[in-house]
Amino acid sequence: MAPMKSERSQLKRAVRQLRRIRSFYAAAMVLWAGSAALTSWQAAGSRQLMVCVVLLAVFAALFVMASVALRRLGVPATAARVQRRATTSTVSNAGGRAAV
Repeated sequence: MAPMKSERSQLKRAVRQLRRIRSFYAAAMVLWAGSAALTSWQAAGSRQLMVCVVLLAVFAALFVMASVALRRLGVPATAARVQRRATTSTVSNAGGRAAV
């Protein structure tokens, strides 16, 4: 049986949110990796370095969990983009004149 319209819209919303939060986690990983590298350069073995590494590990784990959740939903990365492009490229001729 095909999913109902409300289930499909909830699935689309969940995929969109997971993609958005996954990019946030990726940015946080880059930030904490840079911070850990800078801290290790300035004060190797310090408590600040350990905090940076722990936060890097946390965001890496969250990134992996979001990626696994997206993979389990089974939505290919390009399917939504292709469908969106196909629906927005149609031009209606509401004025009755030819498109220029």
